[in-house]
Amino acid sequence: MKTKLIFILTVVLIFSTGSFAQQKKPDPKFFIYLCFGQSNMEAGARPEEQDKGPVDPRFQFLAAVDNPKKDRKMGNWYVAEPPINRPENNMGPVDWFGRTMVANLPKEYRVGVINVSVAGAKIELWGKDTYKVYLDSAQTWMKNICKQYDGNPYKRLVDMARIAQQNGVIKGILLHQGESNSTDPDWPKKVKAIYDDLMKDLKLKPKNVPFLAGELKSKEEHGVCYAFNTNILPDLLKVLPNSYIISSKGVKGSPDQFHFNTAGMRELGTRYAIQMLKIQGFPYKPAPVPETAPVN
Repeated sequence: MKTKLIFILTVVLIFSTGSFAQQKKPDPKFFIYLCFGQSNMEAGARPEEQDKGPVDPRFQFLAAVDNPKKDRKMGNWYVAEPPINRPENNMGPVDWFGRTMVANLPKEYRVGVINVSVAGAKIELWGKDTYKVYLDSAQTWMKNICKQYDGNPYKRLVDMARIAQQNGVIKGILLHQGESNSTDPDWPKKVKAIYDDLMKDLKLKPKNVPFLAGELKSKEEHGVCYAFNTNILPDLLKVLPNSYIISSKGVKGSPDQFHFNTAGMRELGTRYAIQMLKIQGFPYKPAPVPETAPVN
């Protein structure tokens, strides 16, 4: 009887262990994207009616901070309804990047995003060797934002990415940052260093992880940092292979000199997605334009 009981327990253990291992195996069709930057990437646009409809559950985000009002816990996956980063945020390009991706990927694919962005922050905030000195001299409001990331946004991004790697495959990185480095000629090299650190810390192969960087608000939309788009951003392509620039031409802005409005966030996010789909070999089909009633 004792021998039989041991045999049964052994069989149960084998099957349960196998099941657990199967659950933990990353899904190759669950595409994960890391996102970081400053205020435009952080998401400050208020969702409009067309943004409030149900989000396809194939588009998810991994919470990088707790959000008690939404009953969200850091390190858990949720359907990507805004805000998909900190509780104080609204909607940004990452929202429509993910929505556009799942609308164009085959039904068996899912998309997951992680967004660790900080308004007003220089690129130095994500540098492993520069973040502490930079944050020590930052204003109190920025320090308070970073407290939600335990004072180290880069580490939080990596920690969340490691959790995500248990579930899916990291397929790209999205950046929108530069307003606070708009005249810094070393910006491309600093971004390259962050990218290299991510590749090393997450054991990723650069050839498999495209890097998409968005232009800042254009001159036509009265962006005060528009020169960055022609004087500095193009140099990223020289130092970082597998990088791509997302145009802001025609992307609508809010009344200030730095930010995109809600429609602009949709357009910018869609452009990120179109480029990523192209890189990964998936066709993009624009959403149908609603028909208008004929005028009598």
